[in-house]
This record gives sequence, C-alpha cells and structure tokens, in this order.
Amino acid sequence: MSRAAKITLAGTFAVTAAVVVSVHYGQQAEQAAMHAGVIRDMEQQRIKKERQADFDLQRQLEEQYREVQTVSDGNPVEAKKQGS
Repeated sequence: MSRAAKITLAGTFAVTAAVVVSVHYGQQAEQAAMHAGVIRDMEQQRIKKERQADFDLQRQLEEQYREVQTVSDGNPVEAKKQGS
C-alpha cells in the first residue's frame, strides 16, 4: 500500500470517527432537551391542577358565604337600588 493510500485511509477513518462521535453527542443533547421538556410539562400540569383546586375551593367558600350573608358586587348604583 502506498503512502498516499495510507494517509487517505487514516484521514477517512479519523473523519468517520469524528462524525460518529459528534452525532452521538448531538443525540444525547437532544434527548436531554426532550426530557427537560417533559419535566417542564409535568410541572405545568401540576401547577394547573393546584390552581384549579384553589379556584374550586374559593368557589365553594363563596357559595357558603352567599348562603350565610348578603354579598354585593360592589356596584354603588346596584347598592342604592337594593337599599331603596
């Protein structure tokens, strides 16, 4: 095998190895980013459920308060009409 053929073979091997390694690291980075997205989505869903639970609790409390006491919406025109 000639010297030029050996250099070409070695160069081809080196480039191929570099491409394989770079693709491997790129796939790992992409997988990590996708996993982070899943974690972020799960956290957003958890927060949404907590907020919905708080909202439902507030709605129940409001209904209980409306049964016990008169609640106005704060509109002064409506308050005058009701007071008359």
